Amino acid sequence: MIETLLLNGRVIDGTGSPAVIADVGIAEGRIVAVGDLSEAEAQTRIDVTGLTVTPGFIDIHTHSDAILLADGKADSQVMQGVTTELAGQCGYSFAPVGDARRMERWMVGRLPGVEVTWRSFGGYLDALERKSLGLNVMAMVGHGAVRGAVLGDEVRPPNEDDLERMTELVAESLDEGAWGLSTGLEYWPGLGATASELTRLCRVVAERDGFHASHVRNRDVHYDLGFMEVLSVGRVAGVRTQISHIQPKYGRPDHAMTHTLEMIDQARATGLDVAFDVIPHEWSHTGVAAILPAWAREGGVEKLLERLRDPELRSRMKVNPAPMWRLVLDDRWDLIHFLRADNPDILGKTVATVAAERGTAPYDTVLDLLLEAGENALHMLWTSKSFFEEDLRLCLIRSDCGVMSDTLALSRRGPTGGLIGSLAGYGWAARFLEHYVRNLELMPLEEAIRRVTSFPAERIGIADRGVLRPGAAADVAVFDYDKVTYKGSLEDPRQHPRGFVHVLVNGRFAVKDGMRTEQDAGEVLRRGA
Repeated sequence: MIETLLLNGRVIDGTGSPAVIADVGIAEGRIVAVGDLSEAEAQTRIDVTGLTVTPGFIDIHTHSDAILLADGKADSQVMQGVTTELAGQCGYSFAPVGDARRMERWMVGRLPGVEVTWRSFGGYLDALERKSLGLNVMAMVGHGAVRGAVLGDEVRPPNEDDLERMTELVAESLDEGAWGLSTGLEYWPGLGATASELTRLCRVVAERDGFHASHVRNRDVHYDLGFMEVLSVGRVAGVRTQISHIQPKYGRPDHAMTHTLEMIDQARATGLDVAFDVIPHEWSHTGVAAILPAWAREGGVEKLLERLRDPELRSRMKVNPAPMWRLVLDDRWDLIHFLRADNPDILGKTVATVAAERGTAPYDTVLDLLLEAGENALHMLWTSKSFFEEDLRLCLIRSDCGVMSDTLALSRRGPTGGLIGSLAGYGWAARFLEHYVRNLELMPLEEAIRRVTSFPAERIGIADRGVLRPGAAADVAVFDYDKVTYKGSLEDPRQHPRGFVHVLVNGRFAVKDGMRTEQDAGEVLRRGA
């Protein structure tokens, strides 16, 4: 018997096919029928006339690895139709582990009480499976974690023995459930990697039919070098390639986005399986410590804090010709806002404002705040309007562009209530649908749904998610398209969007009649399982 029957909805199946008025039958966590089911018996019948019924959204790029171990509710995601996310991005994953204490200090979003008790990637997934999860979770193995497990915080190239151990860890992680390898080439330790090192590791990924997702080395002045490196690695390694949050940043020449897309087309014409994704807004966010030179981070957070106390070394830190944001080189501290910090007095304010309040120079203010944060220095986050609307539109009109959040799965209640993962973390999917699809009409709604459902599923390599068809997992979003509204702001980013009525995860209601339920039916999805 059908357990849940959604009647008379405008069904968009996720493939890009035209919408149809149909019913969707669900039983035992699966879609069992789509069509005219008006005469079918069902335990629960829900009339969704006038509403749009789609596959649950798949967020192809998140950093929820650690936060879900503290609280798996993921309200910020499921309240906007997201039912599955892929964590472990930008080279950051919570496994494999060399030194457990180092990993605890290094990981994005770790909260007190979350302790590393595993070594392997499979062990991390086991720990995640023991949590109650509001959505399905997949994970990449991060190059930074692999390098850190072998080299710790040493600033040096890996030798042959190191590289052999790194390839073994990548292979083991994929065999234990990782969906691919992620790299963060603007972050320590990824910025120390060479193309030959990346190619060697990506060959292991290709052999196992995984994929490589990369935060490339540069997206401003030398944007072409950064993108071409990853395309070259993909070509030589023969690995499926996904360029993460592709939009170039402040400081890029005007032609950068067009040229980048031309490079992708050329790479595809020569046989590379490559696609990309964007964050659907102009705000860029990153760790405050990302502006520091690599040598300042060597030896871990304790050594960083020692150097921050040394006036001579502090002066050297500020003479960094290639910080992650060129806003720093241009002294545009008025455009950079603090987003996450232990000090609540600075949140939402610009660096320029905080510096004026403290009576210190902006760069010194930043270094002072890192020092004051102590062991949490690497967890400080800031944001700036570094992306460009015209670049986003150029990307979104292409069929090879996905949409993602680059954020954390959070809840306004519980231990994550005070955290912000990104400015649009509570409403990225809603903003995409409202601004770029409904208002700007960059694509039909059916194509927009494909970008956040079957497109990411195909890029990741998972077959039974991202589509509404018999046999697929019953991850379903039901919303009033005309009312979908992004509500977040710089002053108050923790606002759920309007318009989402029901969300089912594995056939159970995570959201019903616009309210979050107590159902947490998410699963850990392992590659090869």
